[in-house]
Amino acid sequence: MTYRIGSRLAAASLALALGTGLALTPGATPRAEARQAIDLSDLAERVIDAVVNISTSTRVDAAAGQRPGPQGRRPGQPGAPGAPGNPGSGPGAPFDELFEEFFRRRGENPPGGPNGQPAPQRRQSSLGSGFVIDASGIVITNNHVIDNADEITVIFNDGTRLKAELVGRDREIDVAVLRVQPTRPLKAVNMADSDRIRIGEAVMAIGNPLGLGGTVTAGIVSAKNRDIQSGPFDNYIQTDAAINRGNSGGPLFNMAGDVIGINTAIFSQTGGNIGIAFAIPANTARPIIAQLREFGETRRGWLGVRIQEVTDEIAESLNLGTRRGALIAGVEPNGPAGPGGIKTGDVIVSFDGREVRNSRELPRIVSETAVGKAVPVIVMRGGKEETLMVTLGRREGNIQQASTGQQPQGQAPRPANPTVSALGLQLSGLTQEMRQRFRVRDDVRGVVVTQVDPNSRAAERAIQAGNVILEVQNEAVNSPADVTRRIEALRAEGRSSALFLVANAEGDRRFVALTLR
Repeated sequence: MTYRIGSRLAAASLALALGTGLALTPGATPRAEARQAIDLSDLAERVIDAVVNISTSTRVDAAAGQRPGPQGRRPGQPGAPGAPGNPGSGPGAPFDELFEEFFRRRGENPPGGPNGQPAPQRRQSSLGSGFVIDASGIVITNNHVIDNADEITVIFNDGTRLKAELVGRDREIDVAVLRVQPTRPLKAVNMADSDRIRIGEAVMAIGNPLGLGGTVTAGIVSAKNRDIQSGPFDNYIQTDAAINRGNSGGPLFNMAGDVIGINTAIFSQTGGNIGIAFAIPANTARPIIAQLREFGETRRGWLGVRIQEVTDEIAESLNLGTRRGALIAGVEPNGPAGPGGIKTGDVIVSFDGREVRNSRELPRIVSETAVGKAVPVIVMRGGKEETLMVTLGRREGNIQQASTGQQPQGQAPRPANPTVSALGLQLSGLTQEMRQRFRVRDDVRGVVVTQVDPNSRAAERAIQAGNVILEVQNEAVNSPADVTRRIEALRAEGRSSALFLVANAEGDRRFVALTLR
């Protein structure tokens, strides 16, 4: 269905939405003004030669019907964010049935094994997008575009095809660096300071949707810092510019012709564009690209902590004033945080001069900091700010987030020692019998929860039988009496909530704020 802009007001609104600032020309028709308002032809002409199509080829096991990574979406169920990759021509692709039907009508078997059986292997191709950032032949795309590819070909706007080598890749933010060997300098584009973009700012995307190369679409920045649960460093730019399968790895331009993001994922129930697409910010990709070009791998900073989101209740219990920072739920014994003075229960509010507004920001800030650099870290401890100096290590494993979800629930036993009731919890000393019944590790010390009132705030916070309370408001507890004594002391101080450090049977820790009323 086609919709028309039916008034001068609508045309003016469109001009403002695209950031053109154009005024209506007296006597001009609304349709003419709309065309004028969205005329991006000069910009597209200036940058389109730096945008490329990425073609990959992969050997697959046809008998097993495998379809490996290069063609596919990033992980996501229908209705969830997924990568706008191209279906290509792998098994199950749209043209396969037509291809096979063609041979059947002629009384022939499709190419492959005897009696129509597929050959042991076949080649699967896929398409994506990319862009040139160095005239010598450096091309950027998404990792999922080239993942598992045996051959990578870069196709330029003039039809030139060059074989590409993989310089390096990073799966966590989904970026890959390719190199081609051109006979002459290539058209290249710059990457902008994506921190300066504003919601509502006009943007333009160029890419290879559905194999239709050189396609230009336009829209605005719909939102910033989106977390779509695809990895530990999510801070996507959201746009309503039309992005479809095959746009993956292509550039998202600002109106100056600089790249502010790499188009990576879409939110769709059908696989087509519904006006919600996501791009990796240029500032997130830039240091990773530099590392991949220099080392062929990423070298991220590592702090060595387990972190947790600061809730309103936790902020109140720690006298933070406002909900901010990243709560330290655990410190790795051999990591750099411990020697730097960071402790469990600290809240990091600033790292290397950058404000930490929430726990999601800390891993990204740390990862962007050079390995071996000594950085100032401001923590809130006991309601006061302290500045620590920490020398970062190199991250090898995954970011560790303290779990806030439910752990496998143990079977509540009939305790052999007396229990104490507090805040909807039945508490017992952690005897050897309790360790065996709840399978609690020997190195976990504290007070075991034997039963939880299903209507209590503790149950809402996913505390379960078999969990162990290690601390109450930053003080260690070794018996049920320690817990109740600490609760009464906090009530006497006028506190409305208390911060509990809780571990599961395996020793994984998290903080839980419980009201004392």
